[in-house]
Amino acid sequence: MSFVSHHERFADVLGEMPSLEAVVEVEAHEGPVYSAEEDALYFTTVPVRDGDGVPHVSIRLLDLRSLALTTVRESANVANGMFLDRDGTLVVCEQGTRRARARISRVDPRTGRAETIVDGLGGFRLNSPNDVVVASDGAIWFTDPSYGHLQGFRPRPELGDLVYRYDPGADRLSIAADSFDKPNGLALSPDETVLYVADNGRPHHLLSFDVGHGGRLQRRRVVAAATPGHPDGLKVDGEGRIYASSADGIRVHDPSGILLGEILLPGTVNFTFGGPGRNVLYITADTAIWAAELNAKGASPWHSPGLAESSTRQASRLSPTPQLPTPALAEAVSWSPW
Repeated sequence: MSFVSHHERFADVLGEMPSLEAVVEVEAHEGPVYSAEEDALYFTTVPVRDGDGVPHVSIRLLDLRSLALTTVRESANVANGMFLDRDGTLVVCEQGTRRARARISRVDPRTGRAETIVDGLGGFRLNSPNDVVVASDGAIWFTDPSYGHLQGFRPRPELGDLVYRYDPGADRLSIAADSFDKPNGLALSPDETVLYVADNGRPHHLLSFDVGHGGRLQRRRVVAAATPGHPDGLKVDGEGRIYASSADGIRVHDPSGILLGEILLPGTVNFTFGGPGRNVLYITADTAIWAAELNAKGASPWHSPGLAESSTRQASRLSPTPQLPTPALAEAVSWSPW
């Protein structure tokens, strides 16, 4: 457990007195999000399979002042990545099971009640949504790899392993990008002009796309290749630096892909910026939550803070209005069992 510098500019990330310490021992696996209002961390638990092989996952809350733990939603439909919306609700990637549909949902942390934002495209069901981010215009970007099927708790995929953009105002789900093996973590640059995606399938690389008018992605390019293990969690700081989890911990790149340094913590699964100054990386590592105090500060969750309070309030349909046929959609469904 240490910090390793690969470039002199890593000093700007660390500052004079960086620290890395365990906060609490708890089964914390995925989806960490920080609530500044509560000074608390939401996360999902390590999946535990029942007698039928169905994973059981809960959404929990850690009060960072008292270290008290509470359960927000006991049975969370194999929840994975999450994002805290403006109104304090959680936008959640639910991977689903053979009986329950995969979906992007919104969870009220006060009651644990969940409602569907989107669960399919043009009559085809989502695979097992993995990570999600909400942009300042309310658009919901998420990855949808087929891990649920590969791990035996989801039906055969009906769509490809894709990145989506959902427009809640128009109730429209669009394929944003394809040609991935297993798209996983994703993050927007601080000014929301670039979308980063971690493909933790065979390529083991980080990709970036320019975000054009109407959310169209352009100029696909590899930012960093051959990261150790499978890149999973992905975040950016206020200066645009990219943080990606790896087999050894967290690797920090500049926007061009240059490796600046590493936060070594084997077992790292995911992480998020938090704390009153947004300069603490809270890291989930299955058996504990860790905190790395840095000089760098996380990017603001929303580029334009003056927009509507909730990005997902209008969304409650089971299946959104399908987009017009596109080559990406044709490719995505051409190999389906239908």
